[in-house]
Amino acid sequence: MRFSIVFTTDARDDLRLFRKGERTKIINAIEEHLSHDPAHETRNRKRLRPNQMAEWELRVDKFRVFYDIEESAHLVKVEAVGYKRGSRLLIHGEEYQQ
Repeated sequence: MRFSIVFTTDARDDLRLFRKGERTKIINAIEEHLSHDPAHETRNRKRLRPNQMAEWELRVDKFRVFYDIEESAHLVKVEAVGYKRGSRLLIHGEEYQQ
């Protein structure tokens, strides 16, 4: 079953902070990894501990895609896109505190 992928306004704004090549890489990874069975944990895709942002994380090199899944609607909702700088996670251009 194929899942539809939607981006929140915040996630769209996050993507605009990256260069075109980085955006393309992130979007391609989202389509490849999240359109089929997005709730299946893999090396680069995992369920997160309860937090304010999202239930799931997809790693794409230094980038992190945070998303929620609505199984009944076959929908993946991308909530935010950030990146790691060392051990720090930056989202919306600022360090994210959990």
